[in-house]
Amino acid sequence: MIDSETLERAIQLNVDAALAEDVGDGDVSAKLIPAESRSCARISSRQAATVCGIPWVNAVFRALDPEVEIEWLVEEGQRIGENQRLVQIEGLSRPLLTGERTALNFLQTLSAVATVCSQYASLVASTGVKLLDTRKTIPGLRIAQKYAVTMGGCFNHRLGLYDAFLIKENHINACGSIVAAIAAARELAPGKPVEVEVETLAELDQALDAGSDIIMLDNFSLDDMRTAVKLAEGRTRLEASGGINDQTLLPIAETGVDYISIGALTKDCKAVDLSMRFD
Repeated sequence: MIDSETLERAIQLNVDAALAEDVGDGDVSAKLIPAESRSCARISSRQAATVCGIPWVNAVFRALDPEVEIEWLVEEGQRIGENQRLVQIEGLSRPLLTGERTALNFLQTLSAVATVCSQYASLVASTGVKLLDTRKTIPGLRIAQKYAVTMGGCFNHRLGLYDAFLIKENHINACGSIVAAIAAARELAPGKPVEVEVETLAELDQALDAGSDIIMLDNFSLDDMRTAVKLAEGRTRLEASGGINDQTLLPIAETGVDYISIGALTKDCKAVDLSMRFD
């Protein structure tokens, strides 16, 4: 789970970088408008979606005009329909024009992630499985996208390489064995979760005997997943992974695994269609 301090820091870094990239040494087009001019603007949807990115939009416009007035008509994580007004903004015209594209980029991208996550979560709502994201995120937007995942009703895996062990084939080969790799992880950082990726039931047995906190079943068949669930019951938690899509998701969830990790939650999202217009 992303703590509030980490989230606030990410929002500020994201907005600062995006505005620097877009505005550079000044928005020459906005200077066509008199400096004292004021306007009202609205952002509306052109398709159904799950809203996400409100804090980023607020930060963009307030960075450009601290006195801007922003009134949201929807809430973060809310499902919206087509042609629905999301927010009304009133302030100096130049900052509104300058911030338009950056604000929409954040809102469209994060809403896309939340929308996909909401769709996937609805497919397994009848089961007890938790859907997890991965590290397949847009560089620089890791925290933002993982926040959007939670707004869509899914869950975060590790945030990065620093907060949990995920021991894969190359780690195992370098350490000599699954048992050796887990033992080294426990010695190196006793308080961090240890997850091991396995590709066969034989490797599953080794990871169970070594006391892995979570075992990732990489590209297991449904029958092997069911066997793994029986073998692991009461001993550890299981995560299914590998090539999972909306067609294969429910059968995998029904095997009884605890988690399913899906790269598509953050990797393959198409921006939600939104528009900003001056009244």
